[in-house]
Amino acid sequence: MSSPTDKEEKKNRVEEFIANPRKAVWKLALPVMFGMAVQTIYSIVDMIFIGWLSGDAIAALSFNMPLVFFSIGITFGLGAGATSVIAQFLGAKNKRDADNTAEHALLIGLVLGVLIPIIGLIFKREIFSMLGASVEIQELAIQYFQIIALGFIFTILNVQFRSIMTGEGDTRTPIYFLASGTVLNLILDPILIFSAGLGIAGAAWATIISQFAVFLAFAYFFFIRRGTYLELKLSDFAYSGAIIGRILKIGIPASTAMVVMSMGGMFFNRIISTFGSDAVAALGVGGRLDSIFFLPTMALSSSMVTLAGMFYGAQRIDLVRKTLHYAISRGEVIALSLGLIFYFSAPHVFTIFTSEQPIIDMAVDYIRIIVFGFPFVTIGMISGRVFQGLDEGMPGLLLTSMRVVVISGGLASIFVYLLDFGLTSVWTAMVIASMLTSIIAYTWISRRLKQLEAAPV
Repeated sequence: MSSPTDKEEKKNRVEEFIANPRKAVWKLALPVMFGMAVQTIYSIVDMIFIGWLSGDAIAALSFNMPLVFFSIGITFGLGAGATSVIAQFLGAKNKRDADNTAEHALLIGLVLGVLIPIIGLIFKREIFSMLGASVEIQELAIQYFQIIALGFIFTILNVQFRSIMTGEGDTRTPIYFLASGTVLNLILDPILIFSAGLGIAGAAWATIISQFAVFLAFAYFFFIRRGTYLELKLSDFAYSGAIIGRILKIGIPASTAMVVMSMGGMFFNRIISTFGSDAVAALGVGGRLDSIFFLPTMALSSSMVTLAGMFYGAQRIDLVRKTLHYAISRGEVIALSLGLIFYFSAPHVFTIFTSEQPIIDMAVDYIRIIVFGFPFVTIGMISGRVFQGLDEGMPGLLLTSMRVVVISGGLASIFVYLLDFGLTSVWTAMVIASMLTSIIAYTWISRRLKQLEAAPV
């Protein structure tokens, strides 16, 4: 059980964040960054293990990534809705409705955790065929997917637990649980892949086991230890259409944006597969290094959902603006620094993942183009997450659709199918899309904040 002192400390988080919003950014972002760093290390090592199997195994895992992102993306979108609504209620000092929102978030997670795996397993073969996987790689991809899908319910509920705690301003505790699960996954991977001789299926089983362990840790913390400020008493649960409506108002556009990104990933896999399975593998390898950039960027943007929500609930739009500018300025320093490092280190780093030179060469081309989009991605991501904190989900959806479908997807199709340009034109299309949408995103959020500041209280 949490002590009264712990409860009081958590109760005063809103006042603490208002008093020092810059410190609050890092208090929320750093634990997320740490947890994502552990996850990225696992992702990199996991790719190394898979790479030791074969290039086809890397391609099979790469074909699975959009599908996994699809399922988790929907959950993260609805989780962002829960985080924002909880933060707004706490900013307005309305704990009762914040508690009720947390209970509704778990209900949503339970429903999704059952439906998504069922749909995915029914249509798995059609999905991989649509993605352009060859017959040989398709069998490997399905072998991985039909196992990993069984554990989606634990992964989805873990996301909802994390979203609830983020809404109350605690990003540290859930990261401990998630990081511990990642370490367990890292330990199990070589045992199940190589020692047990399960191959790519072993990687899937390692993920399921670790996610189940994380689920047990969250369940204990919430329902037995009662370590959160918010109180989840499922026996007292009372369905509220109004609360569901508020969660979905943010969550549906956010989830749809994630789906658009996932579909975009599938579409790009389809385009890239026309250049061969090595090209798909190169995207998977390049994406592992690319993901390091997203560590601080996603951590900073994640903190803005909670802070913007709390400040908005407390009617302090001035703090939303100041925090937005602070997060972007720090994010730009990180983006430029990592971009420079990646550009020059890529040829050496990618030899860790595979010894197949064609894959390495294409992965180097990918990262040396994509780094030019890093500064713009930072602006776009942080600006979009502020909209979520302000109880507005549609701007993020429209911006994502514009970037992934209209600009990036449109340009890539023109470059490859009409102009017969090479593989690097696909990476160039991604960068151009990031540049244009970031300008629109920042202009849009700046004007919206001016409107809110001018509105009567």
